[in-house]
Amino acid sequence: MSIAHPTQPARPPAAAGPGAVPLSRRAPAPDLARGVMLLLIAVAHAHMYLSGHPVGFRGYALDGGPLDRLVAGVQILLVDGRALPMFAALFGYGLVRLADRQAEAGRSWPQVRRVLRARSLWLLAFGFCHALLLFFGDILGAYGLIGLILVGFIRRGDRALLRAAAAGLVLHVAVVALLGVLTVSAEKGDTPAAMADPVAALVARLVGWSAMTPTFFAVSVVPAFLLGIWAARRRLLDDPGAHRPLLSRVAVLGAAVAVIGGLPLTLIDTALWSPPTAISVPAYALHSVTGIAGGLAYAAMMGLLADRLHRPSAAPSPLAARATAALAACGQWSLTCYLLQSVAFVAIFAPYAGGLGTRVGDAAASGIAVLTWLATVLLAALLSRAGRRGPGRSRPPPPHLPPVTPAA
Repeated sequence: MSIAHPTQPARPPAAAGPGAVPLSRRAPAPDLARGVMLLLIAVAHAHMYLSGHPVGFRGYALDGGPLDRLVAGVQILLVDGRALPMFAALFGYGLVRLADRQAEAGRSWPQVRRVLRARSLWLLAFGFCHALLLFFGDILGAYGLIGLILVGFIRRGDRALLRAAAAGLVLHVAVVALLGVLTVSAEKGDTPAAMADPVAALVARLVGWSAMTPTFFAVSVVPAFLLGIWAARRRLLDDPGAHRPLLSRVAVLGAAVAVIGGLPLTLIDTALWSPPTAISVPAYALHSVTGIAGGLAYAAMMGLLADRLHRPSAAPSPLAARATAALAACGQWSLTCYLLQSVAFVAIFAPYAGGLGTRVGDAAASGIAVLTWLATVLLAALLSRAGRRGPGRSRPPPPHLPPVTPAA
């Protein structure tokens, strides 16, 4: 059986049974999307470890060289504020699919809800440890918090789901606008990543994470998370070939909205335009809210790519097949690879480690981010050949329930 809700017909049972879905039988599109998403997260986070420069709304240096400003412009337009909602949509999608597998194994809704909440609690715990030890901009805590609070929407009707997403969108704009006002009015200091004292950096990371997780980050992920639930009910990424027209529209329209909405802030944060605060703050809010459309577009693109690669007539080249398999493996190990990125960035950039945070610009930081991501892809590809899953993943359900292991 599957998790029923008022507008969704019953689904045929999955073939995976009560245990974890074998890696060879997982739907490829969500894993491909997670693998690509980790690249976007890497380049979006690396520059946050730099210091010693005046920065704009998105944290890029305003006094960088031409290459630094070019890289910053591309990332503001196409990456920043787009990877986060993509991650949120995939998280909502994954929770529904996990709930379906639990229900198809014969568990009641209270048992399913317990497993989902346990998974969310472990994400929140991972997020706390991530902020404590590595990165002040952790996003895992926000997903864990949202999973705990909004797990009941898995059983709500489509109308309630979409209304909640619209309300979350309005709240998102309000919070981002307030953050934009604070950004232009507050005195700017070093981020925790730039602090030379490891203990002071630890305290600053926890303070920042404790404030940002329930406000900006949690609010930011709500609309995309709920839309991910809506998409999972229709299995848009499990069977992208059957939903190609819808995925194509989402990809094209979402990308167009994200680019158009992100252009004003791109010009501002690359010092090509210096409007007054009355314009720059709305531009910041517009960039953030249209990023939700961009994140959904990227997820749809991955669905279309997976459909194309897995058509019987496609026959990708051996190199393309290996690259696709490696990306999917990275997606299967998504939590582990995400944490490994932060380990590498601290080792490379932190003043009390590699110390490059004060000696390189945005372009070099993004280059390091790409290399770090490639290393995690290679690691995931090598280890997944043995059918292993990443160590950094949510814990299994309690022993009195049949074990179901979610994706990394």
